[in-house]
Amino acid sequence: MLKGFRLFITRGSVVDLATAVVIGTAFTAVVTALVESVLMPLISALVGTPDFDDFAVVMLNDTPIRFGVLLTALVNFLLIAGAVYFVIIAPMTRMIEARERRSQAAPPEAEDENISLLREIRDQLKAQTEVTNPAFLASLAEAQRQAAEDAEQQSTQGPRRHSVLGKAKDVVWGKD
Repeated sequence: MLKGFRLFITRGSVVDLATAVVIGTAFTAVVTALVESVLMPLISALVGTPDFDDFAVVMLNDTPIRFGVLLTALVNFLLIAGAVYFVIIAPMTRMIEARERRSQAAPPEAEDENISLLREIRDQLKAQTEVTNPAFLASLAEAQRQAAEDAEQQSTQGPRRHSVLGKAKDVVWGKD
């Protein structure tokens, strides 16, 4: 039982949740201070009272029904939601969008100079071989044709004995 509890406590999600609760509590103090010390005094200066608790009180059988308390809670909610949006959400959204624009605007990484030089050398050697040695190209084509015929013949006749060159290739490629 204690082992299970230890595993539960040391799991990363519990630590993340605890961290979120601590940060949320600290952030609540900041938002509350903003609303109570900055925004509510502004409303009080405009309206005349810091809250609406005494606004729209209806008496029903000598029991007061206070619609103003609901209005005060609604105003507080809107002030807190506005503070969170304009102080945290909007700036973070702009920051994330700017970061994405910078990452999209970044030029693609340049190819390594050595690789591009090797590709150029390969292409030049290939072109040079084709121009200066057409017999070599013909022998390559003949070798490919012969390999295709051998593969076709082997697939139709089943296993056959290899030539010395075929046996050497099998040894090199690990087929023997």
